[in-house]
Amino acid sequence: MAQWINDIGRLVIPTPFPVGDVNLYVIKGEKLTLIDAGPKTEEAWEALQSELNELGLTLSDIEQVILTHHHPDHVGLLDYFPADMQIIGHPLNERWLNRTEAFLQQNNDFYQHVLTEFGLIQYYDKVMTRLHTELAYFCDRSLAQEICEGDEPPGLKGWRVIETPGHAQSHIGLLRESDGIYIGGDHLLAHISPNPLMEPPLPGQSERPKSLLQYNESLDKLSRYPLALVLPGHGEVFTNVNEIIPQRKKAQHERAMKVKKWLMEESMTVFDICKRLFPKAYKMQLPLTVSETIGQLDYLLAMGEVNEYKKDGVSFYSSQMR
Repeated sequence: MAQWINDIGRLVIPTPFPVGDVNLYVIKGEKLTLIDAGPKTEEAWEALQSELNELGLTLSDIEQVILTHHHPDHVGLLDYFPADMQIIGHPLNERWLNRTEAFLQQNNDFYQHVLTEFGLIQYYDKVMTRLHTELAYFCDRSLAQEICEGDEPPGLKGWRVIETPGHAQSHIGLLRESDGIYIGGDHLLAHISPNPLMEPPLPGQSERPKSLLQYNESLDKLSRYPLALVLPGHGEVFTNVNEIIPQRKKAQHERAMKVKKWLMEESMTVFDICKRLFPKAYKMQLPLTVSETIGQLDYLLAMGEVNEYKKDGVSFYSSQMR
């Protein structure tokens, strides 16, 4: 149900994804601004109109949309908005919003490479089918304006952009400096730890981003801001940021140490570890569970806790007693 929270409207929109409902926000700035848009489904479109009406608003009142990141549950409904709607976000949204054939081919090539390296190339068709299915919930739009770290978004005087890559390379949050209200997208949630998702190399780079390492750095970055109230992309609003951030980092470290213990006993591939970490979920959620698994290995490699070697193009990992 739509509600006003400290003069910011919260809209709860259904999604077809396991994460459940997504939160959108309306800010009455110099321009009436919608934060994120929801997935491209008729159910979401009807819910958006209904939720706006509960706040005494209509779709025609929206003057611009700012994106926290490019995932389909946050951008899909942009296709339902007028062609001249101002869409604003981090530059790294663009390659996903306005997908070129070259980028789609790069994405396919990337997954073929990493799935070979991770020891599960036999699942390539299944993974790509799932990823292409999710594309149906995306939009086909383009950014009208880009915003980056430290910028004041157009039409939102007193708000600042904080870049928080990890869950997505395009991820940002918006901080109102006067009272510490923070619209955080999916980077920090009260009830679950977001999955730092694997993405192809960024423009001009050849290596994939280390998403979990970025995510941890972004958590540390947020801990240095006086966040009084977090309005997240999913779930309920919360205030206990200084409790949640250490909890997230502690749980992630403990998972990595569990993986290290296994690797002290035997060498394993990413797929071997993925099946052990997610024995029930890996078949249905391969992109998510593989992203989580390689994140733990990136973390252990960065600390020097594990070793990597290749055999026939497949990476194996091991750990020695210290």
